[in-house]
Amino acid sequence: MRRATRRLGQIYDDAIAPLGLKATQFGLLVAIDGLTEDGKGPTLNEIAARQLIQISALTHALRPLVRDGLVALHADLEDRRSKRAVLTPAGEGRLQQAVSHWAQANGRVEATLGPGVAEGLRALADLISSESFLDAYRSGRPLDPPRRG
Repeated sequence: MRRATRRLGQIYDDAIAPLGLKATQFGLLVAIDGLTEDGKGPTLNEIAARQLIQISALTHALRPLVRDGLVALHADLEDRRSKRAVLTPAGEGRLQQAVSHWAQANGRVEATLGPGVAEGLRALADLISSESFLDAYRSGRPLDPPRRG
């Protein structure tokens, strides 16, 4: 599993490298964009929860995006202890470019695997990243089979 995720990570890193991004940074831009509502960016805790990473890893990963002017961090107006992240106009532009590169790489991965294997891989990734998998893992019990409806 680790080798497979590293291989896919390399493929996607290579796809967006011309834009000066890594796959993890692209994921953060996507998360910030997806969690932004009415121009109000998500808190760092919301981003960390979405990305399934610790806050210390998130702040480390955000540094180059802030440094390069793609993300801005602001104190939360309701809770000054919290920070919110927003994409800058440069970040929005870079995200749009990266989505195109990512989609091309993803299309090649799917064509290489074939539609059935690609769908199975997506379903397995969704399952492993789910709370039900984590709950089952932590309790030492097998995962309940998905219900068919």
